[in-house]
Amino acid sequence: MAKKKLFIKTYGCQMNVYDSQRMHDLMSPHGYQTTDNMEDADLVIINTCHIREKASEKMYSELGKIKKINDRQRSDEKKIVLAVAGCVGQAEGEEIFKRAPYVNVVVGPQSYHSLPELIAKIHRNENHLIELDFVEEAKFDKLPEEFSNVKTSSFVSVQEGCDKFCAFCVVPYTRGAEFSRPLEQIYREVLHLVQKGAKEITLLGQNVNAYHGRDSHGNIINLAGLIRFLEKIPTLERIRYVTSHPIDMNYDLINIHGESKKLMPFLHLPIQSGSNKILKAMNRKHTREEYFEIVDKLLSVRPDMALSSDFIVGFPGETDRDFEDTIDVVKKIKFSQCYSFKYSPRPGTPAAVKAQIPEDVKAARLRVLQDEIQKQQFNFNKNCVGKMLPVLFEKDGKFDGQVVGKSPYLQSVHVKGASEKLLGKIIDVRIISALLTSLSGEIVS
Repeated sequence: MAKKKLFIKTYGCQMNVYDSQRMHDLMSPHGYQTTDNMEDADLVIINTCHIREKASEKMYSELGKIKKINDRQRSDEKKIVLAVAGCVGQAEGEEIFKRAPYVNVVVGPQSYHSLPELIAKIHRNENHLIELDFVEEAKFDKLPEEFSNVKTSSFVSVQEGCDKFCAFCVVPYTRGAEFSRPLEQIYREVLHLVQKGAKEITLLGQNVNAYHGRDSHGNIINLAGLIRFLEKIPTLERIRYVTSHPIDMNYDLINIHGESKKLMPFLHLPIQSGSNKILKAMNRKHTREEYFEIVDKLLSVRPDMALSSDFIVGFPGETDRDFEDTIDVVKKIKFSQCYSFKYSPRPGTPAAVKAQIPEDVKAARLRVLQDEIQKQQFNFNKNCVGKMLPVLFEKDGKFDGQVVGKSPYLQSVHVKGASEKLLGKIIDVRIISALLTSLSGEIVS
């Protein structure tokens, strides 16, 4: 029997990348194989993200493209079955069917485990099916144990949802309250991935360092405890985690960065603003001074720690002085890389109803911030030239004979070499040159 074809388009964060992989794993036993060509697909899933600007409009634009494929190429019995998943699906709900009635299914990020049942109902001529329940335990209990496409560096979701309610963010409304998976369940998933060839695991969560899962005895285990448990797996060579909130950076988690040989010396720790006034308006629950204190403690236990962050410019009420405070934080900490964005209102969030800063002011501030961030990133990379770094090689590069991997500090490193000898291995590389976003090196025999 011919396989049905599945196309998944993924927007947003690593959590969505993980969710898309699991959606594929859910549909595979039902006869679906993935395709890179949307026009060949029998089932298309748009896995959406509500964090970025104009997320809903981007989704409707993509849905319009699929409608054109159906109208142009498909008979009624062969039309693409179209599902919307993820945070925009959760936020928009039934509105999606009103604006795009050709959509068949809508599922939220905590309910996509129901996709096989919903798609089966579509094939029985039911339509406009929606599942938006926040039942995290049900999702993880029903996800298949098998992974169909295990990569050298793989993601594992350990914590979902958010209780922080930052004034700019929709995550508490689209992902629900904070929920942590049981420790043994995570261990089994990581062990399975490692047995299939993964060498590096990145633990994922909206607030991953708020992890508080239970072990088999009912004891609550924090993220540091989870890392200690996972590093006992002999063939697991690297551990990372993302994304963290400053108020959950406890002493135990800071200290394990100085203890663990497998936990990589890289931390993404969003601050969003360098101004205490704006941090309070954002409801971040920490100050710039507390952020500096966390960084100092991390560097005291792991002096080579590389730091990354998120910044929002032009948040309502931000003055030139507030923005200068942000630049001051960037200059003092010297991040290895950062993400930076202009503030854009999200419907339903407290900041969306406040007086907005003009777009030209936000754009000018963003240019200044990004210039400084790029300068620091390039300096960090240049400081690696001449050093020997262990690189985990993951894929072929853009050019023939080029292989690309990751340094402990999450930099892309490319070398010349035979991929069959390098892929999936950690090999010492001498760094010979630096670019803004990558390093070039040579294999050390």
